Amino acid sequence: MYKEAIRPAWVEIDLRNLDYNIKQIKAKAHGRDLIGVIKADAYGCGAVKCAEVLRENGVDTFAVATLQEGVELREAGATEEIIVLGLTPDLYADVAVKYDLTPVVCCSENAKVINDCAAAAGKTISGLIAVDTGMGRIGYLADDIPFAVEDISKIAALSNFRIKGLFSHMSTADAYDKTYSHLQEAKFNAFYSALAKAGISIPFRTLANSASIMELPTVLFDAVRPGIILYGYYPSDEVDPAQLDIKPVMSVKANIVYLKDVPAGTSVGYGRRYIAKKPSKIATLELGYADGYPRPYSPRAKVIVNGVVCPIAGNICMDQCMVDVTAVPDVKVGDEVIIMGSDGVNSITCEDIADATGTIVNEILCAFGQRLPKVYVK
Repeated sequence: MYKEAIRPAWVEIDLRNLDYNIKQIKAKAHGRDLIGVIKADAYGCGAVKCAEVLRENGVDTFAVATLQEGVELREAGATEEIIVLGLTPDLYADVAVKYDLTPVVCCSENAKVINDCAAAAGKTISGLIAVDTGMGRIGYLADDIPFAVEDISKIAALSNFRIKGLFSHMSTADAYDKTYSHLQEAKFNAFYSALAKAGISIPFRTLANSASIMELPTVLFDAVRPGIILYGYYPSDEVDPAQLDIKPVMSVKANIVYLKDVPAGTSVGYGRRYIAKKPSKIATLELGYADGYPRPYSPRAKVIVNGVVCPIAGNICMDQCMVDVTAVPDVKVGDEVIIMGSDGVNSITCEDIADATGTIVNEILCAFGQRLPKVYVK
């Protein structure tokens, strides 16, 4: 392992677990191609390093959310196809062309701007047609087929823009009730059939997200787009974990930087939310909510110190937090503290933090991955 920055707090990325997860997902996808979703810096795990593991497993298409993310991958040496899942504004069409990124489009005017930039550069660019089957985010309305067929026909006629395929996104595939998901599937199929009937070639279809890969085999189509499951977490507590065996990729750790003994009655942190009921030992960590450790977690937050589960003392600060380590024998400055992860006996999971703060694991992972340096375990 190695650290990319010097700081006594870090996220630890187990690339062995990522490799394991990819192999499990590939088996579950039954031969479909994998599009490795490494947006948001691979959910905080490091897009460049995660791309390497995907590459080693034969994945030759990545997906990001923004042009900037695609550019960063290209500049890091990625030669694979990179799909930009968000729309490419006209103003930045030349960027998609320059870096050979695959845009998603849902209007002929935008596609023509990209086409014209490609023509000026002597290139032909491929893109995906987005159809809104029920997510309500981007794409042609699946129910407005006549307009969509007419407009997509204009895209099909462009000289330097090739329609690679059809793209949509599931909104409730991670729920127990799959009724709406099946409705989205039906709309996707009807839209595709209408385009085919109009003579518009759609050689490639992708609809399945993480939950779909696990529980909706009829929507796997040509390629699947695993996101959160790549990193070892299930999309929700309503999916059946027995459908896919995965291992968490990210842990969060810190070293104790300061220790002090305090008498009973001593308050700790903003708002004096913690007052020692007896003589106590307080440890300080250089990790706070600016590092993704959510402040609302403070009243329920616990960490693991030398095999002992200890409470956070007071409110988590922007850059630091304090821990009551009174119960830890022989604790000392420099001892490693597990913020999220396991010591083999005790564990604090991403789900624990997400549930305690009313959010989802995706947000917790992304937040931890923004400022903290990354340590990669190979």
